[in-house]
Amino acid sequence: MGKTISNIIGWLGTLLVAAALVIRFGFPQHEQYAYYLAWAGLGVMVLYGLTQWREIVGMFARRQARYGTLSLVGILVVLGILVAVNYIGKRQNKRWDLTAAKQYSLSPQTRDVLAKLDAPLEIQVFEKETEMLRFKDRLREYEYSSKQVTTQYIDPDKQRTLAQQNDVQQYGTVIFRHKGRTERVTQDSEQDLTNAIIKVVSGATKKLYFTQGHGEKDPTNTDREGYGTIAEALKRENYGVEKLVLAQAGGVPDDTSAVIVAGPRNDFFPQEVEALKTYLGKNGKVLLLLDPPAKPDERPLESLIALAKEYGIDVGTTVVVDASGMGRLIGTDASAPVVMSYPSHPITDRFNVMTVYPLARSVLPITGGTEGRTAQSFLETSKASWAEADLQGLQTGGEVSLDEAKGDKPGPISLGAAVTVKAPTPPESEKKEDAKSEDKDAPKPETRFVVIGDSDFAANFVLGVPGNRDFFMNVVGWLSQQENLISIRPKEASDRRLTLTAAQQSSLIWMSLLFVPGAIFGAGILSWFRRR
Repeated sequence: MGKTISNIIGWLGTLLVAAALVIRFGFPQHEQYAYYLAWAGLGVMVLYGLTQWREIVGMFARRQARYGTLSLVGILVVLGILVAVNYIGKRQNKRWDLTAAKQYSLSPQTRDVLAKLDAPLEIQVFEKETEMLRFKDRLREYEYSSKQVTTQYIDPDKQRTLAQQNDVQQYGTVIFRHKGRTERVTQDSEQDLTNAIIKVVSGATKKLYFTQGHGEKDPTNTDREGYGTIAEALKRENYGVEKLVLAQAGGVPDDTSAVIVAGPRNDFFPQEVEALKTYLGKNGKVLLLLDPPAKPDERPLESLIALAKEYGIDVGTTVVVDASGMGRLIGTDASAPVVMSYPSHPITDRFNVMTVYPLARSVLPITGGTEGRTAQSFLETSKASWAEADLQGLQTGGEVSLDEAKGDKPGPISLGAAVTVKAPTPPESEKKEDAKSEDKDAPKPETRFVVIGDSDFAANFVLGVPGNRDFFMNVVGWLSQQENLISIRPKEASDRRLTLTAAQQSSLIWMSLLFVPGAIFGAGILSWFRRR
């Protein structure tokens, strides 16, 4: 009788487990019942095992059962290892990017932007399901870099209502949402995606004004000497780029984030310099890019140099020469110093890429500062360079060498300096009024002033040099108090196409049609002959 009841319990447990499996896979809408049945079946099977404990112990006493148990334990251990490896692999993402430009790895700039997210960033991708993988491969890295990032993939053909609500007009549309702001792109490159995040996070466009009227670089000029390329890069990072003629405007516009004076050939008028001083006095930001004199008898930029001196920066009259030979490796000569030394400063934080400055002058912080304004160097040449005082000999192609007796200064030479002036403390009554209207996330007001002894390093013909574009963008990011934009930006994939002449193409065709098949045929004939 007891054995019959035990068998009934065993069959009941088996039926409960089987029913759980049928409901789980055949009727997923009733999955909760499968859960309960599975646990009930497990309990009944445990009860059945307790009623058969003598038979189970006797079975394991046999040699064959012991060997079977060891095999079972080995299988379970292997399965456990596989489960553990998959569990760890799912949570610990590790990839190796073997491309030359690291085009499948997030750039430091992208990681910095994601690390500083203080609120959820929602990403919606509207694309055909068959084409979704290209976005998933890219955006998965964004999700791993920040817990604030969530991504939703939507097929607009299957979810037409959602696509219409978001005004999606084409496949491949990516929508970013952050703190009530929205930005969209239709590209899957890291540069486009990260720039969209920068725009949606930073909100309002930062306005940059390039001064004009004194021979400065033109931000709309796409010729060799122009600034068209760097202006487009600024626009992609949510900067507005405008021209400014101070003599006509009478002052710096109120919506200015920074004023850039890029390579003037003539000095500013007194009223223009006064306008810059007034702007700086209101927590303004100014970047002076001052080239050395083009001719030995050229009139110096006295007003702008005096403005730099008021902020603790000494603009030299010498030209920096680099005798290290590094310039020849990138197609320039000794008059284009190569820089790989960046003294500690927020502009050059984690920046270690080579930059080049064609025909640059020295820019040194004044020891002790000026009226409490202490500048800091952030750009230095190598020890193999020096500041050459003989401009005539250099510009006429004559041989120059370091001669301290003639006024030359041995390297390293500083090419750039920056200064920060904190805003004066307002009265208590103004503090209370400002506290009500002030945005807690907004940066503290302060004056920022940067001088670099060269403007050509950001011109169209030099931006192919590694680091020049990123360095200029870092300077602008620091000036506009957007430190999250100070880093190394995503690199575009290199064009590695092989260009062949007509003769080379013809040679390849004949080689593939005659030489290779002929060689194989000849090897076959030789093998047949030897066997004969």
